[in-house]
Amino acid sequence: MAMEVIWTRAFTPVLLTQVYSFASIVCVYLGATFFGSLWYRRDLRRGRAHSLTIVVFLLALAAFLPAMTDDFRLLNVNWNQVNLTGSAFLLASICPFCAVLGYLTPGLIDKYAAGQPVEAGKAYAINVIGCILGPLFASYVLLPWISEKSALIVLSLPFLGYYLFLSKPVPPKQRWSGGLIVCAVLVWAVSVSEDYENFLIKTEKDTIVRRDYAASTISFGEGRHKYLFVNGVGMTGLTPITKFMAHLPLAFHRGRPQSALIICFGMGTTYRSALSWDVNTTAVELVPGVVKAFGFYHADASHCLDNPEGRIVVDDGRRFLKRTAEKFDVIVIDPPPPPEAAGSSLLYSKEFYELAKQHLNPHGILQTWVPGGETSLVLATVRSVSESFPYTRGFGPVEGAGIHLLASREPIEPLNAGQLAARMPEKARKDLLEWSPTPDLAAYWGIVLSREVPIKESLDSVVPARITDDHPYNEYFLLRRANLF
Repeated sequence: MAMEVIWTRAFTPVLLTQVYSFASIVCVYLGATFFGSLWYRRDLRRGRAHSLTIVVFLLALAAFLPAMTDDFRLLNVNWNQVNLTGSAFLLASICPFCAVLGYLTPGLIDKYAAGQPVEAGKAYAINVIGCILGPLFASYVLLPWISEKSALIVLSLPFLGYYLFLSKPVPPKQRWSGGLIVCAVLVWAVSVSEDYENFLIKTEKDTIVRRDYAASTISFGEGRHKYLFVNGVGMTGLTPITKFMAHLPLAFHRGRPQSALIICFGMGTTYRSALSWDVNTTAVELVPGVVKAFGFYHADASHCLDNPEGRIVVDDGRRFLKRTAEKFDVIVIDPPPPPEAAGSSLLYSKEFYELAKQHLNPHGILQTWVPGGETSLVLATVRSVSESFPYTRGFGPVEGAGIHLLASREPIEPLNAGQLAARMPEKARKDLLEWSPTPDLAAYWGIVLSREVPIKESLDSVVPARITDDHPYNEYFLLRRANLF
């Protein structure tokens, strides 16, 4: 089970973060284990069960295969796009290990229990305890300190030692031949195979890797071309889109805003922009390493962190809202990409928007960002927002695809570009113009306002899909895209 936790993180750059990714690992793991157990029972009936030494040798050999095959160069990784060939290759790499485990486990239990149900129960109890402690060890001991590939190798080493211990009665020539084969696989995994972290460290300037129990965070690039990767999946870049996430609702807010909540920290750009309005700003981020990377992307990060009006909380955004009694003038939500990511429906669902609405002050505005992509998915998100709030407006970004949604319990004022610019304090003006192609603030606002999306007309013309907790439309897309649903 510890290895399964690490497989999930190590394979993410190829399998991505969709529900089908983890389901595929579990399916292959259980399927291979089943066939291994079937293989053992067949051999047992025929009186030809393999010796423990042979089985452990195969297990030691198979344990290093995932670390060998998780090679960036072999898998032809295309960031943020599913690679079916690479995915099949990685999933196949865990089959031998799981199958041999499926053969070994019932064999060990049969040998220990000797037909006694009580003893068999004890053996299974020990196995269950291992299944609980293994993931905890992997998540809180190994992964915060070493890479996923290194963690796989560390967990595989005991099998090599177990083989050398069991093979003592075996003729020396056979024993050391088997040991050399396993060691050769180990050397390949350590020295030849190159995971995506090593690839980025070698090819990208100033690459920094931060590890914790939640994820491995990678920062790299220079100037405006800096990037944030979490478990090998690109999260965001330095873009004015993330500035407008804060400036749009703060500028449209009726009266001077006093407080803002940012859910999902990213590079910290939105948090930084909210602070430029001199409002009490709270940011909530799930991954500690993402917060620690703030200084890599913004030279004034330390100043922002020292700002008494700012606060960063490491927590799940939805859980934070459930626990707090605070209310805010503005709530900004920037769910992690892609919109199909497993668990992301918790920040897109109608129930979440209802929860967020309870934490808005009078005249409060919620801003949520919907990336571009599948039309029905975008409109499902828009519908979930518009059914939760009586007043919703949408604006296209200044660059790229996607949509800024503004939602409120009260009408959102129909302000023009000049009025929005006039509402901004001086620090906020400088912040918004930092990456602007024009020094004319009103003209910059005009670009966004000119891209307003007619919400009602858009929703009236499509199938009435929405995202709810019980129906995470964005996460389960396979049958829909295959035209089977």
